[in-house]
Amino acid sequence: MKMLSSRRQRLAAVVAATTLVAVPSVALAVPHLGAHQSLRTAGPSDNTKAARHAIVGGKARNVILLIGDGMGDSEITIARNYSVGAAGRLHMDRLPLTGAYTTYAVQKEHPELPDYVTDSAASGTGWATGHKTYNGAISVLPDGRAVPTVLELAKKAGFRTGNVTTAEIEDATPAVLASHVVSRNCKGPQAMGDCPTDAKENGGRGSIAEQIVRTRADVTLGGGKQFFDQQIQGGPSAGMTVLEQAQATGYQVVTDAAGLDAVHTRAPVLGLFAPNNMDLEWTGPTPTPTGTAPSTCAENAARTASQPHLTDMASKAISILDKQTRHARKGFFLQIEGASIDKQDHAANPCGQIGETVEFDAAVQLALNYQKRHPDTLVVVTADHGHTSQIVETGTTTPGVTATLTTVEGADMTISYATTPFPGSQQHTGTEVRIAAGGPQAANVLGVTNQTDLFFTMRRALGL
Repeated sequence: MKMLSSRRQRLAAVVAATTLVAVPSVALAVPHLGAHQSLRTAGPSDNTKAARHAIVGGKARNVILLIGDGMGDSEITIARNYSVGAAGRLHMDRLPLTGAYTTYAVQKEHPELPDYVTDSAASGTGWATGHKTYNGAISVLPDGRAVPTVLELAKKAGFRTGNVTTAEIEDATPAVLASHVVSRNCKGPQAMGDCPTDAKENGGRGSIAEQIVRTRADVTLGGGKQFFDQQIQGGPSAGMTVLEQAQATGYQVVTDAAGLDAVHTRAPVLGLFAPNNMDLEWTGPTPTPTGTAPSTCAENAARTASQPHLTDMASKAISILDKQTRHARKGFFLQIEGASIDKQDHAANPCGQIGETVEFDAAVQLALNYQKRHPDTLVVVTADHGHTSQIVETGTTTPGVTATLTTVEGADMTISYATTPFPGSQQHTGTEVRIAAGGPQAANVLGVTNQTDLFFTMRRALGL
């Protein structure tokens, strides 16, 4: 397996390629540098002045929302320990204002009652629309009524918009911004079995892929090409594929990193870089009931070089939206999702999970770099729900499976997955999760808030 020296060089090149002011640097994470680092602690400092400076009201010209799917406090701590050390700090740790928000959904048949463990569809609907809904719902209320999303409202008000993910762009978190269906499974026009009333041939709004094309964000980047290759079943575009419809209505369609590099800013960009979810950054040991020998993570040698990384997509999206709004009265709204933190937590894959968290953190750095140059930008970093992975005492066994990794400091860290018998899919948890922010209206993440409150914070910031 290939170690990450090339990974470090690539991330450095991405950051250097942006004409942005850097935030205080943290060492780029690699699976194992082979050198032990001593823990360094500094005396406590008085942050009163900095906290006062960080509280800014008024309006934001831009909002960049970064979602680490399934990135609870445990997932953040695991990635921090492994990549920069227990006393180190990730870029997401450096946002000036931090709180927590609750993540529960509601029961479909009894929406007055909570469903304490949310999925990504209900949680995403919460911040996208300001409304609670049931697990599986995409920006509809429990009775099926569609409610407008922050991206739709921003677009209507004259802001440029973007939606970036490492998952299928029809997956729950990106879907909640640009579509409305009663089930997250209805990703393409030939996958509407759970949403018959939403199907185009029945007079509905169509599949998630069809609605994404119609919503027409300025930048849409991710995986999920297989659903765009499905044929439309009803309406004036029946018989065309969703991708053909997108091209016919003026989208720039790109399918690899070279194509993404070459796009211009005059037409909306639709990047489809994988049939399903995009490839993982890192690979490593599979946990077992009796644990594993200490080992390190490695770069995913099977990842195709033609597929852009999350930082490539985030950098390009920010660049396009910045150019489009540079001389405009209004700015942009952009959501960036690190999707496979969640997916690899489900799979009990510690290196997969950590690698996706580290890549997501590098995207956070890009957003903070942009904010340094444009302080009227609200940057929010949060998760949609908690997940399974836990750090446990090394040398112990758990009712689930464990793997032990040797961190950047040369110490061993044991990670346990125990919410479902392995190899079954590990489960979400109902815990509150971190939300951190900087910029106009960022003070509204302080304390313990509700997931739906984030919608109102962003709406207030943009003056929608």
